[in-house]
Amino acid sequence: MKEELLFCPLGGSGEIGMNMNLFAYGKPGEHKWIMVDIGVTFADDTLPGIDLIYPDPGFIVDKKKDLLGIILTHAHEDHIGAIAHLWPKLKCKIFATPFTAVLIKEKFKEKHIDVSSYLKIVQLNGTVDLTPFKIEYITLTHSILEPNGLRIETPAGVILHTGDWKIDAEPLVGEKTNSFRLKEIGKEGVLAMICDSTNVFSMGKSGSELDVRKSMLNIMTSLKKRIIITSFASNVARMETAFYCAEKTGRQISLVGRSMHRIFKAARQCGYLKNVIEPIDPREAKNISREKIVYLCTGSQGEPMGAMMRISSYTHPDVFIEKDDAVIFSSKIIPGNEKKLYKLHNQLVKDGIEVISEESEFVHVSGHPNREDLREMYDWVKPKCVIPVHGEHRHMIEHMNFAKEMTVPNPVQVENGDIVKLFPGKPHVFDKAPSGRLFLDGNISVEENSQSIKDRKNLSANGYIEVTILITPKGKIHKTPILTFRGIPIIDIDEFIYGLEEAIEKTARTFSLGSKKQEFNLIDALKIVCRKYTKEMTGKRPFTNINLVQI
Repeated sequence: MKEELLFCPLGGSGEIGMNMNLFAYGKPGEHKWIMVDIGVTFADDTLPGIDLIYPDPGFIVDKKKDLLGIILTHAHEDHIGAIAHLWPKLKCKIFATPFTAVLIKEKFKEKHIDVSSYLKIVQLNGTVDLTPFKIEYITLTHSILEPNGLRIETPAGVILHTGDWKIDAEPLVGEKTNSFRLKEIGKEGVLAMICDSTNVFSMGKSGSELDVRKSMLNIMTSLKKRIIITSFASNVARMETAFYCAEKTGRQISLVGRSMHRIFKAARQCGYLKNVIEPIDPREAKNISREKIVYLCTGSQGEPMGAMMRISSYTHPDVFIEKDDAVIFSSKIIPGNEKKLYKLHNQLVKDGIEVISEESEFVHVSGHPNREDLREMYDWVKPKCVIPVHGEHRHMIEHMNFAKEMTVPNPVQVENGDIVKLFPGKPHVFDKAPSGRLFLDGNISVEENSQSIKDRKNLSANGYIEVTILITPKGKIHKTPILTFRGIPIIDIDEFIYGLEEAIEKTARTFSLGSKKQEFNLIDALKIVCRKYTKEMTGKRPFTNINLVQI
């Protein structure tokens, strides 16, 4: 049988987040695999108690003996966030550029996992030989240090996996896009390009960090009181802009939030941010006058535990905010976060604090390609096939339309689990791999249909009732049941308890408790009775637990 070249996304296609992509080469049943990125997304209010979600790697876990390595494009959480959770199932080599590697080490350190012998550091524009794959890192620009596209050479042809990117002539921190090499790759020939779709609806170019810096300096020059800037900690160029503007306006700067300190330390360790003024401890900053301090903090998306939320609610131990101060939200509002962010904005404005965001001032540019950036990349690379990824379905379908507009011969639309045969023949989806999502519940990975999640959803929506019934040695009920309930809207507690006790006792009297089977039947019957009674009284069907205790 002939060798074939395959592509399969397990995450990040049909959604923005939790990117995980597989490439395979070889004869059917003898494929060698590589994985590109292993990311997370963040849970919303519909999943109480869940913080992180990541792709189910089961399909590739079954083939781990043929998995040659995990190649990381950059250090955003939607590209590396799952690695410490999923790598123990794979135990293969990990390849990353220096900045990404520093952050990877921290993740494994927190999990008490030693990966030193597996983690391989690749220098910028370096190469990795994982026969039959030869991988070349291509320096791009994005909203984090050391973003990379990947030229993946195989016996069947070359794939360009863009990762996350934009075209920024003045990224301020880090290298510029290696357009010279991308043009060379285009001339050499590209069988397929796997490409970012995030901003496909946005016209023009994505904009430069230099322009944001100029605008931020103008804004901060006009502000006379305390300034708080909140942004993504991972955007080191934006961090440097905050330092630059603080120095130019005669202010000290203080970093607030664990992630901000972590990224600053990692950037310094890798040789970045060497020429900025030294940040001061927030505890020391309390002693500096309002007009002489800038705070750079986490929580730009209104995260409940983020520094910005704690500052705005006046619960932060070191940072105080008051009337006539200003907060600059130097970040994009991520879809889904609008409600909590606008609530935060409104609270600040109500307290007399000036709120500056991308809606009112030029304080942010995206790290993803707008349409003109895409057009330029297509002109450089000239791919025979384009597969849009890193987007919701609406983004990827629009990207398909754009690829057709750019006269790409073979655009292919995919979703998570689709297996695309890139070679031999015309690229097409020919099979489906099992795919899905895992939830981090506490420190345990659980499946989407996990009973713990179902129970928690029920608890959050309907409340909780626990009934304890004492059983005598003769199988009789001793006294009245003991009731405990939480989260149920009750007007008259005494009336509710009396009615519930009566319903429980009436049902229990119909059972003879001489066997375990009868006890189980009684438990089932009481659950039904309790939920029915509570539904009639309150409109809620609570999570119900029945205890039978022998005395």
